[in-house]
Amino acid sequence: MLRRRRASLLAPLLLAATVLGSCAAGPHQLRRTIDDWDRQLYVNSPWFNAALWVVPVIPVATIGGFTFDFLIGDPYAFWFGDAWDGEGTGFEHAPVEAVDGTVDSLLLDRSGWTRTAK
Repeated sequence: MLRRRRASLLAPLLLAATVLGSCAAGPHQLRRTIDDWDRQLYVNSPWFNAALWVVPVIPVATIGGFTFDFLIGDPYAFWFGDAWDGEGTGFEHAPVEAVDGTVDSLLLDRSGWTRTAK
């Protein structure tokens, strides 16, 4: 009797762990879209962008984007596409015209900490 009860509790937990485990992987579409919006705002007006961080519009939007991606967006992309073909869905960032120069990703070999290319 006790074994049956444990087994009936263990099965939903394993299923939940499998489904929710996929939530950490994915294209993070909404969160990265908010990041693109933040980046565009910063390029156009650093002061306005800073105000939206202090108020805290951008942090709240980022948390909302993370929550949506974790619960809906990423599991959908993972289970209905990426898990079966073994190739991940990429995210194409919005182009931003640099007004005062650019910095590279710190993951690139040639990048330097805050090295600005004009």
